[in-house]
Amino acid sequence: MKAPLEFRIHGMDCADEVAILRREIMPLVGSADRLGFDILRGKMLVAPGTPVITADQIVRVVGRTGMRAEPWQDVRPGAAEAGFWQRRGRTVLTALSGTFLISGFLAHVAHAGLLAALGSEGAGLAAPVPPIALTFYVAGIVMSGWFIAPRAWMSVRRLRPDMNLLMTIAVFGAAAIGEWFEAAVVTFLFALSLALESWSIGRARRAVEALLSIAPPTAHVLGADGTSREINAADVKVGDLALVKPGERIPVDGAVRRGLSHVNQAPITGESLPVEKGEGSEVFAGTINGDGALEIEVGRLAGETALAQIIRMVGEAQTRRAPSEQWVDRFAQVYTPAILAAAVVIATFPPLLGGGDFGVWFYRALVLLVIGCPCALVISTPVSIMASLAAAARNGVLVKGGTFIEVPARLRAIALDKTGTLTLGTPQVVDVVAMDGHTEAELLTSMGALEAHSDHPLARAIVAHVRERGVTITPAEDVQAVQGRGVTAKINGVPYWLGSHRYLEELGQETTAVHDRLESLSSAGRTVVVMGKQDHVCGFVTLADALRPESADVIRALHEAGVEHVVMLTGDNKPTADRIAAATGIEEVRAELLPADKVKAVEELVARFGTVAMIGDGVNDAPAMGRASLGIAMGAAGSDAAIEAADVALMSDDLSKLPWLIRHSRRTLRIIRQNVVLSLGVKAVFVVLTFAGAATLWAAIAADMGVSLIVIANALRLLRSAA
Repeated sequence: MKAPLEFRIHGMDCADEVAILRREIMPLVGSADRLGFDILRGKMLVAPGTPVITADQIVRVVGRTGMRAEPWQDVRPGAAEAGFWQRRGRTVLTALSGTFLISGFLAHVAHAGLLAALGSEGAGLAAPVPPIALTFYVAGIVMSGWFIAPRAWMSVRRLRPDMNLLMTIAVFGAAAIGEWFEAAVVTFLFALSLALESWSIGRARRAVEALLSIAPPTAHVLGADGTSREINAADVKVGDLALVKPGERIPVDGAVRRGLSHVNQAPITGESLPVEKGEGSEVFAGTINGDGALEIEVGRLAGETALAQIIRMVGEAQTRRAPSEQWVDRFAQVYTPAILAAAVVIATFPPLLGGGDFGVWFYRALVLLVIGCPCALVISTPVSIMASLAAAARNGVLVKGGTFIEVPARLRAIALDKTGTLTLGTPQVVDVVAMDGHTEAELLTSMGALEAHSDHPLARAIVAHVRERGVTITPAEDVQAVQGRGVTAKINGVPYWLGSHRYLEELGQETTAVHDRLESLSSAGRTVVVMGKQDHVCGFVTLADALRPESADVIRALHEAGVEHVVMLTGDNKPTADRIAAATGIEEVRAELLPADKVKAVEELVARFGTVAMIGDGVNDAPAMGRASLGIAMGAAGSDAAIEAADVALMSDDLSKLPWLIRHSRRTLRIIRQNVVLSLGVKAVFVVLTFAGAATLWAAIAADMGVSLIVIANALRLLRSAA
């Protein structure tokens, strides 16, 4: 199959640029489905298909948008991704513009005095600008307009007025009436605001992209003879054995085949404490090994690791606009042409109706264009969304787009799966009951001996419990499995048996008292494993799916966060579900459900409450998650189907992230509203001042830039939500 074309797009910082690229490139490729974008990495992908296109064609079309495309090359963060001009060109030109502006102003003052330099509108004077000052002003305008003019021209060609066009018209208008100082100030301040916007988006981008730098570039791969050799992590193959020494970062995703250590998984899952990893445990690239050496069987290629997927999914998320962003875009599409039309009316109608000098009203029209620029309004929402997504990713919550970052704030009901969500999904020993004169230690010793040879989940749980209690496991002899019932063996020559309640009944060793007790435990949702000799029962253990330690606190925190209703949806039996619900404080339980039943239950909740989230980890949860207003997957242990269907993934399987996500979503919405109100409020004030003749061009752009800085700073506060 033919490989897709991949490009690095310089200047693609937000979904607005993505929309421009889609409109320009789609006629060339024939379908928007062939285009993919990763804003965080500045990457565009063109899938193969018809019509057949070349990389040069794409580069030329992108160049017409004011952006620049070049063939994609994988580079590690911190490496020289581009030349100096690509990385610092905007900063250099903005700095030069400021320098020329100051030089022109000083030259103007030296030749004509301070009042003349300030301009006719500011000081009531009208005097020609000295040639040397004019030269500096023009140079400053050219420097600032280098990145603005191409986009203004594109907006004219597309017949879609934007803030770049408003600024360009204002600058040319100011120059036309001799206000060169103000024209230079307007272009410099606008260029500065765009540079700051680019910096703020870059900061939010780096907050997530910095994750890439934590994965080591090389790996120590073990050969068949046991020796290791260092190779590039990108060259490691699935199935290779990688050696990770104490204190090193893990270079690959895979499973531990030998060794025991504690691993710091905070960069991937957000867990604050190191996690013990032993044989069979899953590990992730970029995490930090503790004090033990690990041999890891590689499970994924370098480009497919959990770390790489996080970066890719967060990048793709930027193209999924949140409702707030969509509202701002729709508003700006109407608002910007309206401002342009209002400026034309102000410049022409009052003079024609005898309301004053044309020059005065033309100047006021220019001021309206400047203050009407929707720059602060347009950038306030995407910067907030990007910062919010970055903060969530750093906190172990992967949100797959701005569309989904706002939904948690409106949740009224939450449905949770039981196994693997409220519980750990693995059985653990709950009770140990010794009988007929046996001690607990004797019972555990014998059980451990019989179960040590089994790979059954119940057997592993019993053996793990025996070892946790520090009990020595006596070797068993002549171990034989009894299909579907249990196991028999000899310990020190004495025959033992171990199995289910049914096996006990078949052996005929059950008493009425034992039967009643075991039935009572089974009805409570516990699994019973019994052990005995030929002539009597030695005792039994009960096992149950272990409740996550945080589950009860999370349910309580969800109610405190404003969630009205929490319901458990599980395919497990009713007694087990009721036990978990009672332990966690869940008010409604629906048990013994098939996947279709879960979908129906979610649909009923949506009809009843409106906005509903479904949290699960298995394939059987995926349909219900897709039907809910918000699907949330347990990312660490969840199935690929569940994670794919989900809108949000909890990378650490930590349920306490749910109330955090709700608070984070509400904080995001609160900051977006603050930014929108502030942006529109300042514009409303200056519109009034403009009609009153009390506003100047440089004051208008300074106010607009000031608001832009405030909304950017306010949005970046969301990055602290990762703490």
